[in-house]
Amino acid sequence: MNNRTQNSQVPGLPARRAALKMLDAVYRRGEPLDRASHAACQGIRDRADRALAIAIASEVLRWNVDLDALIDSATRKPLDHDVKAKMVLRIALAQVLVLKTPPHAAIATALPLVQGGPKRLVHGVFGTLMRGEASLPDTPTLPHDVSDRWEAQWGNDMALAAAKAMAEPPPLDLVLRDHADAETLAKDMAKDMAKDMDAIALMPGHLRLPRGSAIESLPGFDAGKWWVQDLAASLPARLLGKGEGHDVLDLCAAPGGKTMQLAAQGWNVTAIDKSQKRLGRLEQNLKRTGLPAKTLTADVLQWEPKEPVDAILLDAPCSATGIFRRHPDVLHRVSGADIIDLSDIQHELMARAARWLKPGGVMVYATCSLERDEGEVQLEEFLTMHEDMSVVPVAQDELPDGVTADTGGWVRTLPGMLADKGGLDGFFMVRLKRSER
Repeated sequence: MNNRTQNSQVPGLPARRAALKMLDAVYRRGEPLDRASHAACQGIRDRADRALAIAIASEVLRWNVDLDALIDSATRKPLDHDVKAKMVLRIALAQVLVLKTPPHAAIATALPLVQGGPKRLVHGVFGTLMRGEASLPDTPTLPHDVSDRWEAQWGNDMALAAAKAMAEPPPLDLVLRDHADAETLAKDMAKDMAKDMDAIALMPGHLRLPRGSAIESLPGFDAGKWWVQDLAASLPARLLGKGEGHDVLDLCAAPGGKTMQLAAQGWNVTAIDKSQKRLGRLEQNLKRTGLPAKTLTADVLQWEPKEPVDAILLDAPCSATGIFRRHPDVLHRVSGADIIDLSDIQHELMARAARWLKPGGVMVYATCSLERDEGEVQLEEFLTMHEDMSVVPVAQDELPDGVTADTGGWVRTLPGMLADKGGLDGFFMVRLKRSER
């Protein structure tokens, strides 16, 4: 029996091999973990194995800086960032130190990943760290370039809060199709969970559940009574209020949480996205919830509406650094140069969208970013160039307790907000109105 055949019989090895493929895609090619996981898990039929592979890769990305510090402490000189030996050691250590996998199981599934390579190095470093009772800090260390950037923009307290927020995945937020269902759904969901893990509501039409809840088995899923959407991500659509049959464009709409919100709020929605595949997911969500919306595959930088509209929701393409709690890969993929390039796209999108509003029409601009260049700076430049547009300040009753609008009228959510209730993703949002003339 050759080594490849022997390795294929190691229990749990396919999940670890998939995790290695995901990490390679993130580190070397800059791919989002979501996309990398789909390709890496091809051929793994067991859902638990797929979930394990994604969990391993996610925890490596979450604790990367601290894992590397441990590895480098046990070698004569630091290993290069993307060499396979270091990748495999991260995978083994993350299992033991975060996922609580027994050390013998972690190393048994790690060594076959370096077959024909530095197995002795991997085994030796792992053994040294285990004998030394290696441990991780209470909170992950942010990548140094990210920490430096955020401290410069927001101060040291924000960076510390971000590191604390990254320590574990966030809770599960649901947006309800009908706000009146909140109490009944909360009671039904409580029956499926431990008594100390009840759903809580932080705003009308919202429920927050503990992380780890099995989404498709929760009450109301099949009936389309709710969809998953972080509380911060649900705020921009709320700022447009009730639609009463008026026309709204949801630009860059997929995967569709905001589209469904707008439809549920009574808007006549046209949802536009340049990805036909992502629009397909949006259409599936609309079908499940029974909410009406038109969908259109188009590049908003090329497309234009036939006539002006009453409102626009522009959830613009961005660095997505604000969703690092769920997607820790963004902190390892996005550079300062990427942020500049994306801010240029946002600038062009805002300018185009503003022309499509009727006099008196309203546009909400939002990004799931923690970068001022994609929020406050973008707004300042836009207002300078569009004298017919002005900020409509957000009122406190439009926001959850613990979140307040800036003195300029826009909203910025940061790590540390609502920390005692599970926290929030990082977002910037502003409501703008075109003059009546």
